[in-house]
Amino acid sequence: MTNTEPTLEERVVKMLRTVYDPEIPVNIYDLGLIYLIDIDDDKNLKVDMTLTAPNCPAAEFIMEDVRMKLEGIDGIKSVDLNLVFEPEWNKEMMSEEAKLELGFL
Repeated sequence: MTNTEPTLEERVVKMLRTVYDPEIPVNIYDLGLIYLIDIDDDKNLKVDMTLTAPNCPAAEFIMEDVRMKLEGIDGIKSVDLNLVFEPEWNKEMMSEEAKLELGFL
């Protein structure tokens, strides 16, 4: 019998896919805004993310949405959420689905 329970990282990704920039109809994960997901042995989660633009008017809203959703995942002890701007985000970082949704394909 195989274990079909999603891993903790898979649950983190699934949760990140529920967060949207209010101005863009694609989730932040598929937009390519998540640069790092790291879960240590003690279940402390570190996430590095960026925004489509440094002066994004929804930055505070998006960051708070990410933090609240990640802290709500069973099994996560703590969340260290970092906003980074290196490397600078560009549309090539989007998933194929996101590019298709936004008309880039």
